[in-house]
Amino acid sequence: MLVQINQVALERRGPKLAVVESVGAASAGTYTVLRDGQPLRSGDLQPLPGFSEWGAGKQYFRIDFTDAEQAGQYQLDVQVGQQHVRSAPMTVADNAVFATTGAQLLGYFQRSRHTDAADRDLRVFQTSRKVDVWGGWQDAGGDKGKYLSHLGYANYFNPQQASMAAWVLAYGAHARAGLFAANGLQKQVQDEAFWGADYLHRILDADGYFYTTVFDQWGTPGVERMVTGYEGAAGTYTTLYRSAFRAGGGMAIAALARASMLAKASGRQGEFSGAQYLADAERAYAHLQQFNPQYCADGKENIIDDYTALMALVELHNATGHSRYLQDARKRAASLMARQQADGGFISDGGSRPYYHAAEAGLPVISLSAYVDIETQSADRERALAAIGSALAHELAITGSVANPYGYARQRFQLAQDGKAAGEVLEGFFIPHRNETGYWWQGESARLASLGAAMVIGGRKLAAEGKAGYGLSAARAGYAQDQIDWTLGRNPYGISMLYGFGQKNPPTVLESAGEMFVGGISNGITGAPGSDIGAGISFAPGPDSEQWRWVEQWIPHTTWMLFAAMAMSEG
Repeated sequence: MLVQINQVALERRGPKLAVVESVGAASAGTYTVLRDGQPLRSGDLQPLPGFSEWGAGKQYFRIDFTDAEQAGQYQLDVQVGQQHVRSAPMTVADNAVFATTGAQLLGYFQRSRHTDAADRDLRVFQTSRKVDVWGGWQDAGGDKGKYLSHLGYANYFNPQQASMAAWVLAYGAHARAGLFAANGLQKQVQDEAFWGADYLHRILDADGYFYTTVFDQWGTPGVERMVTGYEGAAGTYTTLYRSAFRAGGGMAIAALARASMLAKASGRQGEFSGAQYLADAERAYAHLQQFNPQYCADGKENIIDDYTALMALVELHNATGHSRYLQDARKRAASLMARQQADGGFISDGGSRPYYHAAEAGLPVISLSAYVDIETQSADRERALAAIGSALAHELAITGSVANPYGYARQRFQLAQDGKAAGEVLEGFFIPHRNETGYWWQGESARLASLGAAMVIGGRKLAAEGKAGYGLSAARAGYAQDQIDWTLGRNPYGISMLYGFGQKNPPTVLESAGEMFVGGISNGITGAPGSDIGAGISFAPGPDSEQWRWVEQWIPHTTWMLFAAMAMSEG
């Protein structure tokens, strides 16, 4: 018998759930909630619907102790038949995840800084030109490359990497200054935000585009490190190094615009000034307005261009107040909403390919929520709110449409055929392994945090009067909590993917996953290897050469967890 629970921190006035997995004939059991080692109350386990996709012969039960609203250290004592188990301990507090982990989540970025002086003079692929691309953050535990994004050749998989990190840090330092100050983190978050903005300034070419990657084939000996695009599992160098909106350009603009606001409000800056950050953002946007399709691998914009450009425009409007950015934001929001289906799900392209994303599935809703905050025309604002409501309803519906003991966010997808998504639209828990990238699938810690953040941010836009936690309805609050809890230990492996927190962390596999930093988050759990559709479940089965898929820490995971922790906190 296993008692799976968030092993790190639960919000005092938020959902508090545990899942009990049992093998055997017993169909009932009891539990006792302990606070600071003392019994608080007892109850009967709640049986959950039968579920066999992740292993036959198991029975699942739920424990709901949401009503335990006193701060303290909690454990659950569980009895099923002759089996008796006590859960991992966890903290219950106000602003729980942020207060417990915020300092180390933020510290992860400082520990991941890239400071090799050689990056001050690197060549641009297929040219003799040298550029200064010093600074920024290494992308992952085993990868000292630097990425605004990657996977651009596959068109629909671009994750927002260093650009998203820079924006989250700048946004947090500026818009959530009180939260960071209350936790003694104000100077630290400002320093990290300016570190990110300074890097974005350096990688902005004189022509007005950002360099997408600084890459050396994952540290392959003898391979030249340079500004380049790359493709596939072999890391073949390409000329796709000019960032489209979807390849990090949009979020880089948003980050620079927000950093300019931070500089103005704080009276501080990095190596470069707030005025320089804003000038960079405006110049980069003007350039991408003209050239963006040329920087897309297929020459066509898609949903990722829409929501990242929308974030850029919202922040440009916030920083400047210029009406032209609001006018352009209306167009981008309209384009994004035109991709929404009747049931609230999104289409990636101009056809029928469903939108799904392994790192940022919540960003469409988050971008629309940000747009709502600047929209002055009531009809346009109401249309965006309706789209947010429909999108959140879709997430709840698809996730709850099958037995799902952990509430793991499910997704729609198509399998790749001859390099393109085609055929039947399927649904499942994990990203399909046979997708357009040809090789890339991994755990989805970032995706889950992005969806949790989207449910909180979007849900609050729709109805601030919810009483079930985070200002939300019970269904929305529960969904958001489920996604965060999975990464923090309430999963079938009982592993907290946040290194340095919880009772059990992922293993260290230096050969393929590299360093493990406190505050870093491992990729996480996937469908079973060998399943095209990502069915079944797996975590770190080996061999070592593939362990990166599960164990390696990646910058979007901590970025999104920090953002979600901010979203779920007051102050």
